[in-house]
Amino acid sequence: MAYNRTNKFMCYCSVGAALALSTGLRAQSPAAVPAPAVRTSSVVRADLRTGRLIRTVVVASSAGRDGRRVPEDTLKTAGKADFSSLRELVNREVDGSSVRHGIDPLLVHSVIRVESNYNPVAISPKGAEGLMQLIPATARRFGVSNSFDVHENIEAGVKYLKYLLDLFGDDRLAVAAYNAGESAVLRYGNVPPYPETVDYVYRVGKARDAARRNAPEAKPAEIPEAEPAAPVARAVEAYVDGEGRICMRTR
Repeated sequence: MAYNRTNKFMCYCSVGAALALSTGLRAQSPAAVPAPAVRTSSVVRADLRTGRLIRTVVVASSAGRDGRRVPEDTLKTAGKADFSSLRELVNREVDGSSVRHGIDPLLVHSVIRVESNYNPVAISPKGAEGLMQLIPATARRFGVSNSFDVHENIEAGVKYLKYLLDLFGDDRLAVAAYNAGESAVLRYGNVPPYPETVDYVYRVGKARDAARRNAPEAKPAEIPEAEPAAPVARAVEAYVDGEGRICMRTR
């Protein structure tokens, strides 16, 4: 009997330990940890050049990679059914910033098209954000507090392009540096032989050429025709000829 009671006690202890171990494992199981809230939204936007509608699914947590929230007003603007406001906002910001910093706006538009295809809430796998895909270091360098703000993002991107254009004095090298960094261009003295950068420079150049072809031709200023001069009245004078007659003549 003592043996049986001891055996039963050991069995109960074993079962209890197993249950406790199983419960502990379940408590620590990743499946028991609630997943972070994830929001998905279907964003329909217009291609600013062709006007065609493009629908994409955006998966975004409540906070960005560094804890910053994507502004709700930016998401609403990006997902509006009426795209005129977003298109006008981007065009206005590109035109204004390009004039302030002396850059061809078609170059800025081409960089935006290749970088984010005009998505103001785009986030790359490397953490680049917004229309011109500013990495956090570049955003801080040019005083950006919110990379998803259209004005701040475009202004910083244009400032960076202007800096690169002044540094290299060549559009291709400036575009290459925008992608790979100015140190890489300085190291090679040319477009760095990175497949991504070579392709990037080609795509920006192609987009710029297409934009130039599609841009409305500037009409030469019309010079108004000169009005015919008004006739000038000539003075009339009287004189006496050799035979004593009084005659009239103009001067």
